[in-house]
Amino acid sequence: MEETSLKITGANKSFLNKISNTFSRIWLPTRLSINGMLINIKRNSMIKAFENFIEEDNDECEKKYDQAYEIYLETLDKYVMDSIYKKVKNNTATEFEKNALSKYYGVISLKETEYVEYKFRKQKFLVELDYETVKNIGKDKIEEKFNKFYVQKMDWLYKGILKNYSIKLADTSKGYDSTNELVYVKIFNTLNEYIENILFIKLNQEEGIEEKKYEEIRKDYENYEAFEVGKLDQRDRIEKNMLLLGISRKLFTHSLPLTVAEQCYMKLLTDARTLVQDTKIATKREKAFNMLINLIEDYNIKLLSTKVYWDRAEDRENFKAFWSKYKEICKLKDVDFIEYVKQKEILFIKDDMKKIRDEKIDYSKLIKYYKRKLVDYDAMKEIKGFASKFTGKYEKVSNNIELGEESV
Repeated sequence: MEETSLKITGANKSFLNKISNTFSRIWLPTRLSINGMLINIKRNSMIKAFENFIEEDNDECEKKYDQAYEIYLETLDKYVMDSIYKKVKNNTATEFEKNALSKYYGVISLKETEYVEYKFRKQKFLVELDYETVKNIGKDKIEEKFNKFYVQKMDWLYKGILKNYSIKLADTSKGYDSTNELVYVKIFNTLNEYIENILFIKLNQEEGIEEKKYEEIRKDYENYEAFEVGKLDQRDRIEKNMLLLGISRKLFTHSLPLTVAEQCYMKLLTDARTLVQDTKIATKREKAFNMLINLIEDYNIKLLSTKVYWDRAEDRENFKAFWSKYKEICKLKDVDFIEYVKQKEILFIKDDMKKIRDEKIDYSKLIKYYKRKLVDYDAMKEIKGFASKFTGKYEKVSNNIELGEESV
């Protein structure tokens, strides 16, 4: 009897679980539709408050917009926990919903260790989630209104995230610091997210962007799109991040200030120099070298030429001399393009050789590669029978050809 009773109890328990699961599956769509209705109401209210704030631009409208936005976020947050979580738990969720919940918990995990980033990331996640819903509604008028809010809010959130990263790098010494590798990666990933998800919508709106600046950003964006096809190697990734930094100088001037952007450029220069130095195959090394030359030019034009305050007067004077030579060389562009490219490379190589002498990284192989380039361009002599130390001292050896430094 005891055995039979246990079996009956077990059967009843299983039966009750099945009934409970069945009711959950029946009730879930209702909860989803209720949540959907609430989100629509709160979204419409928030967009109306946003439009009033943009039109009137006063403290009262701003306060109402902030309140409507806060309620809207709370409704979205409740939707994730009440609806998506239960659908995943009951194994009725789509892949999109499963990924959304996974991202949600990834954001929540930042709360204890990176609270400032968590605040911005959570808002970003919830608004992005609703953006996907609005796109699926298929009503152009609703999407157009929401997009105006979406771009403005995403600009603000991304600026907040980047500013937080900038603060983390603010106390570090000038130049690339390997101890902050993760922060550099986060900056490039965040810029990449913005370009992929927001910039195209922003460019289509064409609001709040000067015509010249708009054309420059669109051109950079078109170049960026070329890196979205196929698998990227290290050279491609460096070049892609170079484009991201270039765009950031136009969009995130204050959130990613010049000192931080300079550190990011130094990180890319370190990666590019190492790549040229370590690449064994001649054709790949040549491509890596061309990428490094483009990066050096980008760094000088888009960053150093805009720099107002210099820590050392000597560095400022050195750049002035460099910039004067560069402008002279640029005059050759329309006269003799081949000579222009040659003289520009010579200038960049010589300038970079001076800079990497003081680096902690051993760039001796890159120095030799640079010297060979200068010899090929008749900008440096070969000294037969002498071997040069990196210090500049020469020792006589047999059957040796060394690239002289005195003509650099």
